[in-house]
Amino acid sequence: MKIDELRSQNNAELARRLDDAYQEMFNLRFQRATGKLANTARFGEVRRDIARIKTILRERELAGE
Repeated sequence: MKIDELRSQNNAELARRLDDAYQEMFNLRFQRATGKLANTARFGEVRRDIARIKTILRERELAGE
């Protein structure tokens, strides 16, 4: 997920993507616990995606104040 792609979305879309990312992180944790996780690098990708989305939302929040 690229930062420019995220910045072009509105807050509602970002919130939906954030929820999806948290759900994916939960599923990855569950797969790891059951031994079915194939791509362990996806953890880092999802974690960084969450951080990017939260950063953009926070920037917009501060800009609005």
